[in-house]
Amino acid sequence: MTNISVTDQLGPHEWSNEETAAYEAAVEAVNGAVGAYSALIASEEARPEPDAGVISEAREAQSRLAREREGLRSNDREQIVAARADYARLAREVLERLG
Repeated sequence: MTNISVTDQLGPHEWSNEETAAYEAAVEAVNGAVGAYSALIASEEARPEPDAGVISEAREAQSRLAREREGLRSNDREQIVAARADYARLAREVLERLG
């Protein structure tokens, strides 16, 4: 069985400059949240007694975010606007946990 990305299955689509920029910003917001979880994992692993639960939850969140990133659709303006706001907020919240 071959793993084919959802994006590989998409048909051609003409993107406006606005759609392209908004989509890229949404992807970057997701990537920012993934990076925040990476920082949380690194911080937890550096502790004298790391909490395996925190690390496991953060890794699960990263996997979920990767799946959600694949589900972004450039032509779904409401989804893109929500993604940009939600993932940027999530990244801030995760980074706040670092103190």
